[in-house]
Amino acid sequence: MALKCGIVGLPNVGKSSLFNCLSKAKAQSENFPFCTIEPNVGVISVPDHRLDSISKLVKPQKIIPTTVEIVDIAGLVKGASKGEGLGNKFLANIRETNAIIHVIRCFDDDNVVHVDGSVDPIRDKETIDMELQIKDLETLENFKEKNIKISKSGDKVAQKNIEFVNNVIYHIENGNPVRTFNSNDDEFILLSSFNLITMKPVLYVCNVDENSVLEGNDYVNKVLEATKNEGAEVLVIATAIEAEIADLESIDEQLLFLEEMGLDQPGVNKLIRSTYKLLNLQTYFTAGEKEVRAWTIVNGTKAPQAAGVIHTDFEKGFIRAEVISYENFIKFGSEQICRENGKLSVEGKDYVVNDGDIMHFRFNV
Repeated sequence: MALKCGIVGLPNVGKSSLFNCLSKAKAQSENFPFCTIEPNVGVISVPDHRLDSISKLVKPQKIIPTTVEIVDIAGLVKGASKGEGLGNKFLANIRETNAIIHVIRCFDDDNVVHVDGSVDPIRDKETIDMELQIKDLETLENFKEKNIKISKSGDKVAQKNIEFVNNVIYHIENGNPVRTFNSNDDEFILLSSFNLITMKPVLYVCNVDENSVLEGNDYVNKVLEATKNEGAEVLVIATAIEAEIADLESIDEQLLFLEEMGLDQPGVNKLIRSTYKLLNLQTYFTAGEKEVRAWTIVNGTKAPQAAGVIHTDFEKGFIRAEVISYENFIKFGSEQICRENGKLSVEGKDYVVNDGDIMHFRFNV
């Protein structure tokens, strides 16, 4: 799918290091792909134990995971909204993403210079937030000015738009992102049309030293406190550890290293799955001797549109979908046994696909 997540943060907080770890991440199956579309843009496979479990039963020739697109956006500096640093280019890159991974430095290291001279995760977060909010205010002010001109003729819609936008501007000027603004359905549609940066969902990543990866530290606690009302997830990752894991040659070496560190999985695996969730995505599977494959859809997708992800002809000529839940497939061990036990359902055009469904589509074009 075309949905993508952008990694943002101040210079030297670990953004590019994290991106590089993601680019080297080795999944449980060696044919899980990572490829570069263009500089600093990567398509990264989403770790999913269900794909492995299905494959062990089906024994396909190929295993193809679902993916998420990650963009490493250049480091932001104070004044970016006014053109400082890469300024407008940076902000334009963020606009093109659907969600944001905000990396915050939560470690001390005299060898890694901080752009502002000292480590302060809340100040860093507020710097990023302010620059993004200023850019959103510019967008809203421009819309407001246009509607002020229109309202002079007595246009009631324009007058209503001005009142609404003033409320949003007030919300932002009080230091709040647009995603926390309460709006009704019509207002939400209008807000969405602006493509505001602070309306995008955010995942915070606290980059810590290896001694803090299990329990966190005071810096992490400050980030948790500062974000508690945003409804955003906060992950703790040590990019130094992730880099070591990524450099190991085999899965067995990775697992041994993780065990020694007291970790159950690489932090980047959690990050990729959280990113997938942040983008409001879910997975369904197709399973056969040639391949077992995971497909990406948005939550709430109906069967014909899910079929269209495979091929547009599947959606155009959709007849029905044969569906087995992941749990039943694993429990009974095959499509045939699921069918014999009444665990295969036949669904029509209104069926909303569940995460983990194993599907076979019937179509006629």
